[in-house]
This record gives sequence, C-alpha cells and structure tokens, in this order.
Amino acid sequence: MTNARMTGRLCDLVMVLTLAWAACLCGPAARAADAPAGDLRTQAAAAMRGATAFYTARAAVRGGYVYYYSADFAQRWGEGKATASQAWVQPPGTPTVGLAFLRAYEATGDRLHLDAARATAEALLYGQLESGGWTYVVDFDPAGPRVARYRNGRGRGRNYSTLDDDVTQAALRFLIRLDRALDFADKPLHEGVRIALDALLAAQFPSGGFPQGWAGPVARHPAVKASFPDYDWRTENRVKDYWDLPTLNDDLTSHVARTLADAATTYRDDRYRAAVARLGDFLILAQLPDPQPAWAQQYDHGMRPAWARKFEPPAVTGRESQDAIETLLFVHRLTGDAKYLKPIPAALDYLRRSALPDGRLARFYELRTNKPLYMTRDYRLTHVDTDVPTHYAFKVASRVDALAKAYAAAARGPVTTAPTTPATRSVSADRVRTILAALDADGAWVSTYAGESLTGQPKFEPGARYIASDVFARNLETLSDYLLATRPARP
Repeated sequence: MTNARMTGRLCDLVMVLTLAWAACLCGPAARAADAPAGDLRTQAAAAMRGATAFYTARAAVRGGYVYYYSADFAQRWGEGKATASQAWVQPPGTPTVGLAFLRAYEATGDRLHLDAARATAEALLYGQLESGGWTYVVDFDPAGPRVARYRNGRGRGRNYSTLDDDVTQAALRFLIRLDRALDFADKPLHEGVRIALDALLAAQFPSGGFPQGWAGPVARHPAVKASFPDYDWRTENRVKDYWDLPTLNDDLTSHVARTLADAATTYRDDRYRAAVARLGDFLILAQLPDPQPAWAQQYDHGMRPAWARKFEPPAVTGRESQDAIETLLFVHRLTGDAKYLKPIPAALDYLRRSALPDGRLARFYELRTNKPLYMTRDYRLTHVDTDVPTHYAFKVASRVDALAKAYAAAARGPVTTAPTTPATRSVSADRVRTILAALDADGAWVSTYAGESLTGQPKFEPGARYIASDVFARNLETLSDYLLATRPARP
C-alpha cells in the first residue's frame, strides 16, 4: 500500500472513531437538535462520510451490495438468501447504492464517496455478461450457484442480459453517470458502458419495443398494430420462451427510456435519442383498440396480448398502462413531437372507467369484457379476488389523476426538456435531524422489522433488526439534497 493510500485509510478510521466518540458523549439526537443551519450542514456531511465508510467496510462484497443484512451481517438477502460471494444488480441492490454514493460526492466533493462509487462500478463491470448487459446477480465465486458467463471470462453458464425489474437499465444509469463524473477518463468503465449501450440498441425490435432480455441481437419481426386474439387466449398461444417477446412488464418502458435519454445527453449520440422515439412509436402501435384503448403486459410477435408466467395472462393491465402513459409523456418532452400525446386521452378515460370500488386498478382486465381478472392460489383464472397469491400485486394504485394533470400541462406546452439527472429536492432541517438521530454510533441506519412488505420478501421474525440498502441510499440522497439545496451562493 502506498503512503498516500495508507494515510487516507487512517484518516477514514479517525473520522469513524471521532463520530462514534461524539455519539457516545451526547448521542446523535442531541448533536442535531436545534443546530444552526451551518452546523447542521457540517453534521450532515460528517454523518454521510461515516455512513459511507461503514457501509463500504461492512456491507460491500468487492464493491457490490444486496438488499438486506442482519444487524450483525451474518446473513444477507436479495431475492432470497444471498451467499457471501454474491451482489444483487436488481434494485435496490448495487446500482441503487452506487447512485447514492455519486449523489453524496456531488453534494460534498468528498472523494471517499467517489471512491465508493468506483468500487461499486468495478463490481458491476465484473458481472457484465458477454451479451453486454446484466442479470440479477453477480456471483464472484467462479463455482458459485448464480455465476453467469461474464465478459471478463471468469464465469460460465447463462449469457442472458435482462431488462426485467430495471436490472440492466439501473446498472447502465449508474455507470453512465459515473463515466460523466470521471470525464470519461476511466477506459474500462467507458468501454463497458459503450458495449452495454450497443447491446441495448441491438435488442430493440423493428417495432421499437424491447424483450425482457437477450443473448444476442433480436429477431427482426415486422412492426404491426396491436389487436385482440381471435382464438381462446386462455388455453392457446402460450409461448415457452415468453421472455423473448415484446414486453411492458414491471415498468420496463420507462426504465429503458430514461436510460437511453441519459446516454443521449451524456454522449451526444443521436442513436439513443432515436431509440427513445422508436420506443414511443412502439407504444402507439401497442395500444389496443376500443373498447380497451390501453396496453397489455406483453405481446406476441403478431402484437396480440400474450401469456408470460402462469399468473400473468393475456390481458389489459392497470399498472403497465399507466407506465406506458408516463413513458409517452417522457418521449414527448424529449422529442417535442405531439404524436406521442395522441394515445393518452382515450387511455386515461378507459382507466378512470375501470377503477375498482376502492379507487385502485386491477393489474389485469379480461380482454373485451373488461372484468377484473385474478388468479387463485393454485393459479386458476378467476374474477374473484378472495384467494389470490400473496407474492404478486393483483391490484395497483391508480395514478390517473396525476397522469391527467401531467398530460394537460404537456398539451398546453411549451415542451420542457426531459430531465436526465436527479432534481434537487427541498429537504427540511427537521427531516435532516430525524435522519441524523437515527444513525447509530457505528454509522448504520438499523431498522426493526414490524411486518412491513419488503422487496424480495425475506423471512424476518417480528422485531428482527436489519440493515437495508434502500434505507441507506434514501437517507444518503436526502442528506445530499439538503446540502445541495442549502449550498451557499458563490461570490
């Protein structure tokens, strides 16, 4: 180790010990209570440094992260239990934490946060697949149970990049922003981003849609307008490899649009902007005809609603239709083309008419009849919601009013540029004090399980103490926003 690096490590250790000593003397709540704004900024920056030092030292595996840790770090969870050699790419895992480090660096200029972000990027680049993107998990053990065929040659097995659950998109958004922060000077990082973006472009269908994932360039099926199936959709036309079909599942379109827009702005490359526009063209094609002018969760290559998993039938969908509207609004802001607004009024009217008695929307509506469609626990189709599986949301919140307001603003104009970097939120001093008070003497935000629903559904006992990556990232970003919003004006 060089003298400079050793000195840096010693400084980090001194900072963590100083924070712990201060916490023992007066406690975090006392430190933050009634502090003047200047002092609160100093406390926030010191707490952020301590939290990052703690999380990188205790939670990271070669720069990667999972969703949850037991308070003693003896157990780790992503979607299920994780081994000591695994990091999760799927949010709220590694990219979520990396973006929080970047935000903290932007707010403080402290290289500790930037170094943490670079280590996170190295974890993701290790797990980049030969197909160019990422799968849900990076397994650093070459013989591990979740290892895949990595571009670095240290893996084996599957080579399937996925857009499901914001996996490849989240990894790319983080790496693009880090590439920009480093002025494109880190050659392995820059090369990895470019390879991933080229692979993403090659995964776009001629219609403009995207599959759930890819192992190589996708088949070139012609672009056609969506229609209802002319056969018994309950029993016919199930596609075994449904992940190769055009899909909107789990907000895929908005995640892809934001990622490509980030790339277009960062690299000034019109290919990415054109790909966003083609995605908007796909959503125009994919809107089903009356009496259900909204969107399905996935389509076959003839653009008819298609089966995916056994609990995801061909249907009009409440959740993904709202995401389609949001994506069309985004594409309109990016391109200024009013054609992307035209599908929205009929879709909003349909969703309003389809609301459930409690104001929510069904995840699925039966084709043509528009009856809410559910599954029983043994996965039989039903119109009754009394015996649905608990692992899947068959009802979703309605965002129709907010979407209608956004549409009205877009229709009035003028067109505003779609943002590609996170906006600075206004954060109250009281909120900052609450976050600082919750930080323990080690620099950790520790949660107590009280039966709440958690991503990945870990099997915690009531009262169990755990540490969550989404809590860490959210608190670090909130403190960052406070520092950015209260930054003194330069003379």
